[in-house]
Amino acid sequence: MDGFNSERWTDCVGIIHQRTQLTNAIRGYAAEFGLVAAKGLCKIEPLLERIRADDTLPVLARELFAIQAKEYAQLQARLEEVEDKLMAWHRDDACSRRLAQIPGVGPIGAARLVMKTPSPEAFRSARHFAAWLGLTPKDHSTAGKVRLGVITRAGDEALRSVLVVGAMLVVGARAVIRQLRRGQSAAPWLVELLKRKPPKLAAVALATKIARIAWKLMLTGEVYKAKSASPAGVSAV
Repeated sequence: MDGFNSERWTDCVGIIHQRTQLTNAIRGYAAEFGLVAAKGLCKIEPLLERIRADDTLPVLARELFAIQAKEYAQLQARLEEVEDKLMAWHRDDACSRRLAQIPGVGPIGAARLVMKTPSPEAFRSARHFAAWLGLTPKDHSTAGKVRLGVITRAGDEALRSVLVVGAMLVVGARAVIRQLRRGQSAAPWLVELLKRKPPKLAAVALATKIARIAWKLMLTGEVYKAKSASPAGVSAV
């Protein structure tokens, strides 16, 4: 099987960046002709279909959109190829499979954790690992008063991009919070935190908790087990 490594992952991130730029351009040009689509990647192909079916568009504009549609299809095909190889790598790696069981991580986040994280023994604690990911707040404490600022964003910047660990953890955390707001059960600490803090800060806090669990699983070889039915009640046993 063709290997999947950090270099291949970097290529994947680059493709996604190209796709984002292209979809933004398509939306912008289409809006100039009164063709507006809702947000979301899933809305791009229907928008392109509407463009192809609109005979009122100038010939030059139709040609430009046709070029963009072809480029979009090529990028999608390249991403699907990369994702297939990533999933094959993930299925062959025991640690990645275990990490994927953590809510908010999944196969992509798990694979990225395994590929990018140095030996877990290199970190003295779960907090040090979270700090390496850039998920812990800056400490401005003085004279015995604790003052914590924004998260440090330290370490590898790629780990906080769309397809890498930091961002995947945060996105997963926000999904948990949305479930909580729909009335599903969650860990008491998260419920209390949401009463005091905005959802974004609560998401970062939950992402930090998930990162610590991931470090423990990588260090000990244990498997994930939820304390409750809610993804927010997470632990490792």
